[in-house]
Order: sequence, then C-alpha cells, then structure tokens
Amino acid sequence: MIVAADGSGDYRTIQEALDQIADDTNVRTVIYIRNGVYKEKLHVVKPLVSLVGENAELTIITYDDYARKTFPNGEAYETFHSYSVFIGADDFSAERITFRNTAGRGEAVGQALAAYVDGDRVSFKHCRFLGHQDTLFTGPLPPAPMQRTTFGGPREGMPRRNVRQYYEHCYIEGDVDFIFGSATAVFNQCEIFSKRRLGEEDPGEFPSERIHGWLTAPSTPEEIRFGYVFHQCRLTSDAPPQSVYLGRPWRYYAKSAFLLCWMGEHIAAAGWDNWNKPESERTTVFCEYRNTGPGAAVEGRVPWSAQLSDDEAEAYSPISVLAGIDGWNPVTA
Repeated sequence: MIVAADGSGDYRTIQEALDQIADDTNVRTVIYIRNGVYKEKLHVVKPLVSLVGENAELTIITYDDYARKTFPNGEAYETFHSYSVFIGADDFSAERITFRNTAGRGEAVGQALAAYVDGDRVSFKHCRFLGHQDTLFTGPLPPAPMQRTTFGGPREGMPRRNVRQYYEHCYIEGDVDFIFGSATAVFNQCEIFSKRRLGEEDPGEFPSERIHGWLTAPSTPEEIRFGYVFHQCRLTSDAPPQSVYLGRPWRYYAKSAFLLCWMGEHIAAAGWDNWNKPESERTTVFCEYRNTGPGAAVEGRVPWSAQLSDDEAEAYSPISVLAGIDGWNPVTA
C-alpha cells in the first residue's frame, strides 16, 4: 500500500491504510509513505506492520496532544493519552519516518509523547523522535501508578509483558525523562539530543537547581536483566555544561547502560540521579563502559553507578540483549 498526502497514492492517511489490514493477519504488510506531514493520532494495533517513509526528515507523523489537555468531561489526558503515535502490536518496524509531538515545553503543557511503543520485536531504523518532556515511552506500564489510581491511556488494565525494542541510527530529542518505560530496548548508533530547558531569560522557573533534563527514566522489572542499552551513540545538546543527567530511576530496579558512546559537555559529572529515592541506589543498575567525550569522565560519577569490565561488557552487545528465547536479531549487518 502507498500513502500520499497529496492524493497520489492508494490512501491519503496512514490510518486509512492500517484499517485495511485484517485483524488476524499472519503476513507482513508494508505501507510506503511518501513525503508529507501527516497530522494523525495514529493507532497501530495489528501485528506484522512495516511503515517505510520516503525521507526521515520529510515524512512526518505529528500530533499535539498533551497531559494537561482535558477531555469534554473535564478529566485531564495525563501522560498516556498524550501520544502522537501508539504502537501496540508485535513485530512492527519503521524506517525513515519522523514521529513528532508539537504541544510544546513540559513547563507549559506537561508530558507530551511523540510515540507510545508497547510491542515485542519492534524496530526503528533511521527514524526521528521529536518532543520535549517524555518524548518516547517504551512500554509496558509499571505495575501501578505512584500518585494516581490509574495510568489512563490505551494499555490501562492490560496484562504486563516483557518486550524488546531496537532503535538503530535514530535521532531522539527531548528534555525531561524523554526516554522512559519498562522495555528492554537497545539504541544502536543513535543520536540522543538533550534540549535546553532554561535560559538566562527565565531564571526564576527553577531557582534552586538549573537541571536541564534527564535522558532516561527506566522502570525495568526486577526480574529482567537488561533495561536500556545505548551502544555507540552520540549524546549531544544545546544545554549548558554539566546540566543533564544520564538517567534516574522511575522504579526501583531501573537499568540503563551506556557503552562506547560519545558524551558532550552537557552531561553532569555525577552522571546519575536517584530521583530523591536514596533507597534506589541499592537496587538500580546504572553502568557505563569506555565512553569518550567531555561528559564521559568517570572520576565524578556517583558511587552507586558502575564501570563495566571488558568481560561484563560482552553481555551488553545488542544481539545478546535482544535475543530472548526466540533468537530475535534486528541488527543490521
């Protein structure tokens, strides 16, 4: 199927094409998407779908919902209704597509997801994820909310599964916790861009701390060995030096690893933050291996993070992390 916003394809919208797929399909469906801006709140709930864009910078799926937006009954969207794209099926793949949320900064609108990804064996190659706070959610949801009675969103009340996701040569940008969730996810040769949150023109917003963000907020289940693994990525930013942390634990057994990455000067010397949960320092697994760049110095790292040995680092190869019991290998040779 071919989707083209100008009417030159089989369908004008991506959702129209998705709706043609049988619910019980067992064959892969490839949807080619021509360059254009597709303002759709997209739902992918059928398995074995591949979305293939013409050009990552010119094939754009976008929406502008946000956590503080309200439904007609006055209830807030909260985080998990704010997505631009929801991917809730297994064996999904995407190439050369931008997933974007244009709602704005979290200080004004709250969380605003570009993509809510909750499927197993899901891969993205040469894609872009653009937003501010909570740009990319890698499901599943944690067992229960911390501050409310329900999470809301399309996966409320669903059984939790352990899922694997793969991101290769992708560009992901945001500021606060902009890669978060419970999945085992490998980011291979990606660029992770931390956006400047505060400037000299607005010093009053956060007078006590001038933190511009956290790259990750994992909620890895206790029994799962790997959470986020960043392999040969570049961490870039327009934020000031020493103003961004590699991650903080959304849940106590959070796991995040950076191996062979280049880190800009925006990365704080401490590297990691405990999110005001000192007890999590005994349960998280935050580690690094042979990173380079001005933000990679190990001397100032918090004592409860780790530097991997050569032998330990071998277990973190993308193929090993994602293999599971079915031998899944989405890594490009």
